[in-house]
Amino acid sequence: MNTPVVTDREARPKKRSRSTTLFRKGRPMRHSYASNRSVVVITGGSSGIGRALVLKYAKEGYTVVFTGRNEERIEEVKERLRELEATFLALRLDVSSMSDNEKLIQATMDRFGRIDVLICNAGISMRALFEEAELKVFEKVMDVNFRGALYPTKYALPHLIASKGTIIGISSINGWRGTPARTAYTASKYAMQGFFEALRTEVMQKGVHVLVACPGFTGTNIRKRALSANGIPQSESPYDEDKLMRAEEVAEHIFVAMKRKKRDLILTTQGRFAVFLNKWFPRVMDRVVYRVMAREPHSPVKSLQRQ
Repeated sequence: MNTPVVTDREARPKKRSRSTTLFRKGRPMRHSYASNRSVVVITGGSSGIGRALVLKYAKEGYTVVFTGRNEERIEEVKERLRELEATFLALRLDVSSMSDNEKLIQATMDRFGRIDVLICNAGISMRALFEEAELKVFEKVMDVNFRGALYPTKYALPHLIASKGTIIGISSINGWRGTPARTAYTASKYAMQGFFEALRTEVMQKGVHVLVACPGFTGTNIRKRALSANGIPQSESPYDEDKLMRAEEVAEHIFVAMKRKKRDLILTTQGRFAVFLNKWFPRVMDRVVYRVMAREPHSPVKSLQRQ
């Protein structure tokens, strides 16, 4: 389990920009100030949709707290935030760690005194037939995708009730329709959506808004980092990423859906069509999904056709 660490000492930003390196020797720094601006906490904010959300909320005037694992990517996002003269906090930590998430929320409250929006974005995918996948792949995917949403929500909830804030879970079309060779990923997204649906009914009388956003195929690196059967990232994408929806478009849709207090957000025409067909014609969708996934380059599903 990784301990949150501080990145290099920040240069003093210009004007009102504030950034920080938060944990020293595993302990949060106690100097704090109250924020009059809305505060958003975003997990997995150093790349992909998470990075786009960090920049979107910063441009909209939010104070941004974000997490990541890769120090180089974290530094790149911090540089963009300085250019925007944003107030932010960047932490390198393990979103699947219960203690790291507790420290994340405590550090945010120590520094800014409030949480208005929590976006559970950190995620990992996989690509292997269930019969061939090692169980450690399931453990890793569930730890990041499900527990990585459960833990920050648990620790942030009292503060979100106080602010009558918003919780946003970044799920997937796989949270509505399972696909072959993505069993662990599908299971994690079903778990996430079931959790947030149940939580929504618990907190709706307390003024907390819960949004589940389900992007379709988006041009990020999630497929390149998808775990293969032995748990090693496959390092390539079966799709032309440049032809997919851009992460910035997804972030824009999510921000608007939050403002409109939407319950669910399903993105791309293909994604909405898949959800509709699966609801009314699930048996037909079994065959359609099989054929689509079998056409992927180097698809593990192709081996089933030869049996």
